[in-house]
Amino acid sequence: MISIDEVRIFEVIEKRKPLSVALNGPEALFPKMQETGNKIMKLFDIPAYIIGDTCWGSCDINTHAADMLGADLLFNIGHTISMETIDKKVIMINAYDDVNFDIVVEKYANDRANQKYKILGIITDSQHLHQLQPSRKILENHGFKTVIGDGKGQLNDGQVFGCEFYPAYDIQNRVDAYIFLGQSMFHSVSIAMSTEKPTFMLDPYFNEFQQVNDKARVMEKKTILSIYKAQEATKIGIIIGLKEGQFSKIKALKFKKSLELLGKDIQLIALTEITEERLRNFKGIDAYIQVACPRIAIDNHFTKPVLSVPQAEALIKVLKNEPMDDFLKLRHWL
Repeated sequence: MISIDEVRIFEVIEKRKPLSVALNGPEALFPKMQETGNKIMKLFDIPAYIIGDTCWGSCDINTHAADMLGADLLFNIGHTISMETIDKKVIMINAYDDVNFDIVVEKYANDRANQKYKILGIITDSQHLHQLQPSRKILENHGFKTVIGDGKGQLNDGQVFGCEFYPAYDIQNRVDAYIFLGQSMFHSVSIAMSTEKPTFMLDPYFNEFQQVNDKARVMEKKTILSIYKAQEATKIGIIIGLKEGQFSKIKALKFKKSLELLGKDIQLIALTEITEERLRNFKGIDAYIQVACPRIAIDNHFTKPVLSVPQAEALIKVLKNEPMDDFLKLRHWL
């Protein structure tokens, strides 16, 4: 069960004395956020607004909505980062999952096929950071050596985002394989693609584990195919994301200049939500590059090629008759 750190929220409200607050977070946490919002209104007699728009991470905190509501504080819930605040108004609030990993970690450790991987990198997402050390202890009791990579930027030690992998990438020469603690193919496949190391996802809900490298290869082939399809495009739309943590106008203009020198006709587009439905409104565009979030292009289905930043950089190399190299083998896909 997911638990929001309400104690922290109440402490901040007691100290800061806001006249109103807003809460945002992943859609899966909306019911919990509703409960927390109701408690705030009863305890402190102030409005507590639940922002019902999508919230994909610390890059998508939606202070604009909080400003429109006149909220003095915005509690961003469930995207634990190494910082407690993002400017004075945004407070990052932990939401931990109390599910136990002991059974699935024991199952992995006892599997004979996996015992050839002697040194394991342990990685997880925001909700399961507190499970790193207990899982590490079980693995080491079974004779494995373990490594938890150092955090960097917004990341804590052992933590990855869907587009940022420093604690995994920086230890790849020190480990034989990775285990990802959680039920997220989104995160575990990212580790496999960015490091090309054996990567296992340990699911504590079904107490099963699986190696995800085959899925990573399928996804990588999809990204390569999109690049070659975009190579044939006459007109390319470059999409600038309007979410504050995804706004990369300078990078978009650099791509515009590079691609125009290579003979491409460019249309600049700005969007908050980049979806197939929205893109259907634009005519005469053969392919897109979006500089907002790399996962949009990698995970979602579009009828026309939609490239992320690493894919766009690979496209430019292909158009110059240069090898695209390992374009996804990066610490960060932005």
